[in-house]
Amino acid sequence: MKVKAELRVLGGNVVTVVVSAWVDAVWDLEFTERKPLDDAVEEELMARGDKAFRKLYHSLLTHAAEHQQQSASIWAILGENRVSVKSLVAVLSFFVLTGKSKSANVQQRVSALHAASVYLLLLGIPGSIANKVFHEVLLDTCSNLTSHCWPQDSGKKRKKDVVKCSQAEGKRSKPTRKGTAEMDVVEADEEEEDEEELHFSGQDLEKIRAAVALLVQSLLRLLQTFPLRDRPQSTSSCTEVMLRNLSLFLRRDIAKLRSVPEMAFYGLQLLCSPKHGDQREVRLRWLIVMETYFYKYHVHVTEVKNIFLIHTVTELKELALPLLHVLLQHICFQMVEKSEYRSHGARAVGMLTSQMTSTDYARFLKWLYSFSRHSKMVCRLFSVDVVMVLLEQEERKPEDCQDLELAVFLPHKFLIQSLLFARRMDESPTVQGHALASLAQCLELSALNKTYRTLPFRTVEISHSDSFICEGEMKLNHVNLLCCVGTVQTETDSNSCVVYAAKENVSLLLRRVKDSKTNIRKSALQALVGLLKHNVIPVSWENLAVVSERCRDQAVSVKKKALQCMGDLLAVNSPVVQKAWLQGVVPAVVDSENSVQDKALEALDQVLLRHVKMYSASHHLDASQRLTWELLGLLCHDCQNLSQYFSRAFTIWSKQNKFTLSFITNLISHTEADHAAGAWLLLSKVVTSSPRLPYGKILDAWDRMVSSKDVSVTTCCHIMSVIGDIAAHLNEDSKIDLMSWLKSFTLSLELISAAVETLYLLGCTLNCSFFQAFLNQHCGELVSVCEAYLASIILNEKGAENLNEDLMIKHLHTLGVASLHCPAKVGKRTVLLVESVLTTHSDKLAGCQDELPASLPLSQFKSNSLPTRVRANGVITLGKLCLQHEDLVQKYLPVFARELEVGTEVAVRNNVVVIMCDLCVRYTNIVDHYIPNISACLRDDKPIIREQTLIMLVNLLQEEFVKWKGSLFFRFMVTLVDPVPAIASLCEYCLVHLLLKKNPEMFSQHFIECIFHFNSYSNHKSYNKFPQTEHEKVRFSLKGAQNREKRFRIYRFLLENFTDTQRFNTTNKINQTILACFADEELPLDTDGAEILSETFNILSLKEMKLQAMSAPADTPAGEEPEEDNMATMAKAVLQAAQKKVVSQVQKKVFIENTVPLIISLKNLLERKHSPVLRDLTAYLQVTMQEYRTEVKEFFSGDEQLAAEVEFALKTAEKEKEMMEQMENCTLKGDPKPPPAQVRNQHAL
Repeated sequence: MKVKAELRVLGGNVVTVVVSAWVDAVWDLEFTERKPLDDAVEEELMARGDKAFRKLYHSLLTHAAEHQQQSASIWAILGENRVSVKSLVAVLSFFVLTGKSKSANVQQRVSALHAASVYLLLLGIPGSIANKVFHEVLLDTCSNLTSHCWPQDSGKKRKKDVVKCSQAEGKRSKPTRKGTAEMDVVEADEEEEDEEELHFSGQDLEKIRAAVALLVQSLLRLLQTFPLRDRPQSTSSCTEVMLRNLSLFLRRDIAKLRSVPEMAFYGLQLLCSPKHGDQREVRLRWLIVMETYFYKYHVHVTEVKNIFLIHTVTELKELALPLLHVLLQHICFQMVEKSEYRSHGARAVGMLTSQMTSTDYARFLKWLYSFSRHSKMVCRLFSVDVVMVLLEQEERKPEDCQDLELAVFLPHKFLIQSLLFARRMDESPTVQGHALASLAQCLELSALNKTYRTLPFRTVEISHSDSFICEGEMKLNHVNLLCCVGTVQTETDSNSCVVYAAKENVSLLLRRVKDSKTNIRKSALQALVGLLKHNVIPVSWENLAVVSERCRDQAVSVKKKALQCMGDLLAVNSPVVQKAWLQGVVPAVVDSENSVQDKALEALDQVLLRHVKMYSASHHLDASQRLTWELLGLLCHDCQNLSQYFSRAFTIWSKQNKFTLSFITNLISHTEADHAAGAWLLLSKVVTSSPRLPYGKILDAWDRMVSSKDVSVTTCCHIMSVIGDIAAHLNEDSKIDLMSWLKSFTLSLELISAAVETLYLLGCTLNCSFFQAFLNQHCGELVSVCEAYLASIILNEKGAENLNEDLMIKHLHTLGVASLHCPAKVGKRTVLLVESVLTTHSDKLAGCQDELPASLPLSQFKSNSLPTRVRANGVITLGKLCLQHEDLVQKYLPVFARELEVGTEVAVRNNVVVIMCDLCVRYTNIVDHYIPNISACLRDDKPIIREQTLIMLVNLLQEEFVKWKGSLFFRFMVTLVDPVPAIASLCEYCLVHLLLKKNPEMFSQHFIECIFHFNSYSNHKSYNKFPQTEHEKVRFSLKGAQNREKRFRIYRFLLENFTDTQRFNTTNKINQTILACFADEELPLDTDGAEILSETFNILSLKEMKLQAMSAPADTPAGEEPEEDNMATMAKAVLQAAQKKVVSQVQKKVFIENTVPLIISLKNLLERKHSPVLRDLTAYLQVTMQEYRTEVKEFFSGDEQLAAEVEFALKTAEKEKEMMEQMENCTLKGDPKPPPAQVRNQHAL
């Protein structure tokens, strides 16, 4: 027989080769450790290798299959061949224990796996126990051999040029149970520290993988025939082996290795059979162990595991239901933070709960309610995932629950309000954000009742049935669906109660959109957009503006999310939504982040350009085309302020050759439609980058515009722009028509500017020698006409009585825009006529109509009989005249500056600010002297002037026409506390996002001087020495206790935008320039000095002054745990810890060497002076020494009394803190009572 031959090869001479003393010693050690063999014997056995084991294995397997009825003859065959079973088992154990070592090579590991397979196969043959083959320790060792022989890091990346074993040194996995497996893990870790690491090639791994598969098959065959009923330790060990084999190869390509996990699942199923023990005990055992291991491994296994769980529960039916409670709790508590694992775990919970009765399901929800309030963040996070899965299931009816107290947990309404919505106030930003995102997903669940989906936010009328449900539940005092808003419980009317709560919830959601945490803002945006899309809350401009503003958020991810949300809202066909979309998306094309620009450009392209098709009056526009033209119509009318951003988009697109001839042809076909305004808008943007245009159609449209009175001003301006761009193709008649149209003075101011610009473009088509002559001819003619009209009004005694205000403004405007192109045609008479619009010179000019004087004395504008609108436009015209004549700038700048001080007309002063800032661009050196006069308007009485001044100065600072000199920086700081929140917010945005990027040291350079400047302290030799008038000092002063809050708001703003380096340097500089000056008595400790010193200590005590490296990371609040598997997070945490330690040591050294001596000197000085500032010094030390509370005596070894005082202050502060916490926990009303269903057994099912 074949089996005989194989036995002769491997075991025929075992008795003679292996001495009996060695065999007895191996059995005495009970296979717990490897007993060395004689070198010659060991070499002879190893030489036979795994090939002999494979042949023996297949021979035994074949013999067992052919002789199932006479399988006991195998033992006879062993006897006939004088093979001792005891010696054979000992030899097999020798190979097994050799391959188990970490230093084992490939051949030894493969031989060990095959030897274990032979042992398991022999053990499964009837008669094995009688022949003393079975030994529990050896069985467990052979079963666990896969975890020892397979290199555990074979799927990980190895470091380049480093030859290492797969068992890398690292964090040890915590065992889930004690016993043999735990001992093996500990022993393996101990070996790992000493053994030399080996490298395994791909071919080596293939050999080991094949041997592992053979061992698993052998274990399955054993489980089919060998009962483990009375061997619970072996049963648990086999269960763990199967679970390990599920994950063994999943770091490689799972598609090629699916057979091993399938075998492992089959093994688990065999272990569940009655053969291996009581079903309830066995299943409880392997379910707990199963969940302990599953979430450490790959998500693909989790999918298969879910199917396996449901199959087992379905098969066992009632027998498995009691175990589900334990298993569900185990899943929830074993969950990790990683989203993939949470997702699969939640689906497992959903699949298992679907097998439960309504009563058991309600009991689980009761437990889940308590679990959702667990102190561990990941538990609360996972409860949200579970709720989302449960909401996808069909709602269970309360009448199906046998326990009336549990019936209240069954409706989906309970899941939404008490579990999901309650988490939006969680202390963890991660849980808050996830809860808000899940609320948004609820709105998309088609299977969920719409009433339940929208319940927390409904502000529309509540139906009678809903009202009855709410009222009934409140009467029963079960689950209070409005528990988030405690005040509404006193309402008598349930409808009002629900609506009030809904409004409060919406208000909270709007605040969450502006939260300081990035992920909360993103999730709140998603939830808010969902409510708007489903018409749960009003689609009002107030709600839409909140979403639109997030397109300019500080965080890039929030900006991208907001752009996406705005695109989703376009599904709501509403002009308000369309306007909000434009206000959010169009400005994003100039965002500082390129990825945001690209996303905005893509959105504009998709919505505005791709749907421009050929127009036909006989065909209706589809929804996408209607949306395109409606948006373009808004850009022409309500959203004209977005024109510059929109033009920027076309500048980028033109470089990409985006506008083809077919696009232009399609666009022109719409110029005769009802939405022609939008077509002309697009045409005015793309005409310069188009290959060619149908000029005839454009000129026809021009003719229709001239003859028609129905064309809007905006459309006319766009047509003018197109005409200017194709000026080279216009004939002389068109040019003449343009002049006649201008001289009629029937156009609006916008059209006058567009027409003059078009006239300029017409001149550009001529040769250089004729260009200026053309402009002097036509623009000079316009200047002459306007001058004659002004003379007729100003020089005529009764001219002002019959004044046509609009016509006067049009002549002034035309004079201004035309004079820019023909400065040679502007004479003294013209200038004096315009000047006379602003002052009272008409009597002096009346007598010298032929020859006007060179100039007239002028110190400021004086009121005359002309209306304010005329005077305001006169300022603009005079400013345009100054742009072309430097001598006029020298003359009128003092006048403009004086007008800003004493002028009373808001429109005139506003225009003066604009003109002076425009002149600064061209005549920078001249205007620079008057920047203090301009910046003084930041404290003007009128908000419009403050805002205009802020915008104009920011533009000049960006282009560096103005520098941060003198008091300019401090006047910007005062604007941060402007009484109008919109102006303060605009100033903050400009400083942080526009100006600080150009000069990162700007805030730190001026911080210390802010302390002196805002307190109007000028005794320091270096600070607050720039020139200011007394009026300006009073105007911008923030001195006094009444302005303390404003000052500290400025300090906090500056410090929040400091880097740690700037904080550190500023602290040291404060010590040197302020504390040292008072300690050395260079600065007097009078009333003003005491205020400065007190404020300095208060500033040093601010939390914003603390180094960020010494604080906990903003994104990981206390109580939160980082993801266990996220190596990047762990590395970052380690780096931060090391950085914190280094920074702490440096800061401690500097504090001891530099600050402590100053503090001791100041303390002695303040005690001598009996100064109240001593309290501020003590408070500063109390805050600073919190981190060094155990080292107080070391720090202040030079002043024992001060050290004692600081220790006392620290103890007092700690006691006060404890008392405050106790008072917060104690309320007059007492703790809110949970529902009756939750009073008992809150933490158990």
